[in-house]
Amino acid sequence: MLNPLTILLVTILADAMAMAVLLSLMRAEIPGVGYWIAANALAVVALLGAALQGHASPWLTLVVANGLFALALLLLLEGCLRFLGRRARPWPAYVGLLFVLVGMVYWTFVVPNFNARVALVSAYHASLYGALGVLMLTGRPANRPRYSFYFLATAALLLCLGHTTRGAMYGFHLLEQTSLMQVSMPNIVFLALGILAPPFLSIGVVMLAHDRLAERLERLANVDDLTGALSRRAFLEIGGALLNASLRTGLPVAIAIVDIDSFKAVNDTHGHAAGDQVLAHFAAFVARELRIGDVFGRLGGEEFGVLCPATSAGEAVVLLDRLRARLAAIMPGERPRGLRYTFSVGVDERRGGESLAQMMARADRALYAAKAAGRDRVVAA
Repeated sequence: MLNPLTILLVTILADAMAMAVLLSLMRAEIPGVGYWIAANALAVVALLGAALQGHASPWLTLVVANGLFALALLLLLEGCLRFLGRRARPWPAYVGLLFVLVGMVYWTFVVPNFNARVALVSAYHASLYGALGVLMLTGRPANRPRYSFYFLATAALLLCLGHTTRGAMYGFHLLEQTSLMQVSMPNIVFLALGILAPPFLSIGVVMLAHDRLAERLERLANVDDLTGALSRRAFLEIGGALLNASLRTGLPVAIAIVDIDSFKAVNDTHGHAAGDQVLAHFAAFVARELRIGDVFGRLGGEEFGVLCPATSAGEAVVLLDRLRARLAAIMPGERPRGLRYTFSVGVDERRGGESLAQMMARADRALYAAKAAGRDRVVAA
């Protein structure tokens, strides 16, 4: 038959395994992982202390053990805050931890009361679990999958409910007990529920960490690292989706192939570092000046693409020519190394049910015409 000591030892093993998994993620430098590792380490120490009840000082097995376990849960919550980019510390929770420690000392040494201790600790744990559940439900970035956030939220809210029930039953003396290690069916049930907390919470935070790694891989695949523009693959994928949408709506789609003029001369004269600065400056300028809904990507080298939904070729020419004039008006101090550079553009509009490749081929020919005509201009196919 299960007993409290067996349950505590299994929980310790689960925490140790979770800590080993989280340690493997340290090199990824994911915000919050350090807090999660510290939380698991403190939980292991706290549970070892609790397992010594009846064999060591109550200061260690009751006050220190409960304080460390509450701090472990608080660090797990703070790690989730850091993971979501929130820097403010949950100071009310730290103040609550002080009240828990004072209460543990009072109801252990001044007026011994097991039920009061359990009710106090359960109330604190329930509040932290509730805060964690709400944080996961409300803090999920809009562009990320729901599963890992909802998994952790569900686990936290169920644990909140369990601790609330436990605290109420002991607080209102519906259960009477004198020691955590006492073998009774209610105590076994609550401790058995408690054994699920570390593995479920650890699985949840590991899932969050892996989601962040997946987000980084998606960004590497979809975003050009130097310029922040869409990669060629992502640009073509979005372009195909826009063309399919235009078939359904009947609205035009324009494409512009943009090329920085005499870019090789920049690299040859000022070095490749200067060339990279020009590319980054140009991409940031275009991304800032484009309309909401326009799609901007780097096709390769100094060549970029712009997709303009619900826009005719004539409207796209006006838009790109306005960008050209604005770039020319930038003061030398705002340019990378003060370098003045220009760009040429070829523009085309979708015709019938043609493919994106056909559109791009005509826009590319228009770009060559702009170069042949003297550069620093916008030409429609």
